[in-house]
Amino acid sequence: QVQLVESGGGLVQPGGSLRLSCAASGSIFSIYDVGWYRQAPGKQRELVAVITRGGRTDYADSVKGRFTISRDNAQNTVSLQMNSLRPEDTAVYYCNAAYFDPIANLRRSFWGQGTQVTVSS
Repeated sequence: QVQLVESGGGLVQPGGSLRLSCAASGSIFSIYDVGWYRQAPGKQRELVAVITRGGRTDYADSVKGRFTISRDNAQNTVSLQMNSLRPEDTAVYYCNAAYFDPIANLRRSFWGQGTQVTVSS
């Protein structure tokens, strides 16, 4: 089982940048697909970006060209570089790590506690 801790959130003006980090412990991090999700008040949690254990990335249309996800398996971290931030990016951002357990034949998923990102002037 992996433990996840997010950091790097805060208040930023529109057009600014933030870099979120997700630090993992307690398991072999390289086997996990890792995603960043966000949840704004009154809205459902949505996928922002994902990086697979093989390094493939994918992004929500709303953040393509502005956000970049990366991972460092040696440091057990996944980062989300967020540029050109907009007020609509305001949300709690969560890190998720998941892998398929072939013995149990199910996908196991773990969440961090979240970090607040507020984009406002």
